[in-house]
Amino acid sequence: MLNESAERIRQMVRKEFIQIFRDKRMKAIVFVIPLLQTMVFGYAVTMDVNNIPTAVYDMDRSFESRELVRRLAASGFFDVRYRPESPAEVQDLLDRSRVTVSFQINRGFAADLARRIPTAVQLLVDGTDSNTGIVALDYANRIILKYALDLSVAGPSSRITIDLRQRAWYNPELKSKNYNVPGVIAMVIMLTSLLLTSMAVVREREIGTMEQLMVTPLRPAELILGKTIPFAIIAFFDMVLVTIFGVAIFDIPIRGSLLLLPLSTAIYLLSILGVGLVISTFAKTQQQALMSTFLFYMPAVLLSGFMFPIENMPAVFQYLTYLNPLRYFLIIIRGLFLKGNGIDILWPQIAALLAIGIVVITVSSLRFRKRLA
Repeated sequence: MLNESAERIRQMVRKEFIQIFRDKRMKAIVFVIPLLQTMVFGYAVTMDVNNIPTAVYDMDRSFESRELVRRLAASGFFDVRYRPESPAEVQDLLDRSRVTVSFQINRGFAADLARRIPTAVQLLVDGTDSNTGIVALDYANRIILKYALDLSVAGPSSRITIDLRQRAWYNPELKSKNYNVPGVIAMVIMLTSLLLTSMAVVREREIGTMEQLMVTPLRPAELILGKTIPFAIIAFFDMVLVTIFGVAIFDIPIRGSLLLLPLSTAIYLLSILGVGLVISTFAKTQQQALMSTFLFYMPAVLLSGFMFPIENMPAVFQYLTYLNPLRYFLIIIRGLFLKGNGIDILWPQIAALLAIGIVVITVSSLRFRKRLA
């Protein structure tokens, strides 16, 4: 009896793979979308701010002012493109968005430094891009303070200074790709699993083969397994594909256990495949399934902490994130890749994913069986 059930499930899985790879759209979802998302998030989507278009209005024209400008340009953060000769030129550059920041060094800058009296450098920032403006202010502040500290220590009347040594753990160079690419794995698994599961079941109903399956000896549980196992295998394939791609192309570190990654992915898939089954029971056409998938996918991404910190969200939305499996899997996958965390640290997230997965897969199975009845 058990062998007969296993054979029916095997044949159902085989049929699903044949249908998947016969459909050109499905091939794109499986192979093209994961690599495309990895490329976009690895290269284009970045929170790093470099080569900020910069103007320098240097009225002092001294060695000290030129040294400050040299340090600003050498940092790689500021690209000094313009050297205006008047405040009107500075305003025009900012108005036309040709520069994002403009430094003004007043006359007497070098003389004030030599006499050890306070001096000022004006920094104008185009605030229409608030993120770049805030980061530019921080960069400029650090460079100018470092320059002042060097002059203070080298001067004839050195004063006591504080040696502030900054260090970033887990991602020392603060590269956005190290933050983004592991998150892409979680999103690729979610998007691929949702699309394949919801659209495949609806496609059976559209072409009229669902009725044929229902009159076969297949039990509802066998039909559910036969429908979901191929997509779980494909999700694992995409996880391996994006992981290899991220490590090979973007040099993303993997500091944690490689055994814990597939284990946590399997638990994560419980909830995602369950949601896909629920969508398939409501949608009557593939277009409805597609729209329903993105109706779930986009809020899940926005409430996962991938783009926006959860701590900055209103309290109501913070509570909603506890129902989002993507939230927990992002913590797990970044902990494995960047921190080298083990199950002793990640078990709360794994337990939460398991609880959500059991509930969702149970509800989806009951809903799916009811729809078949």
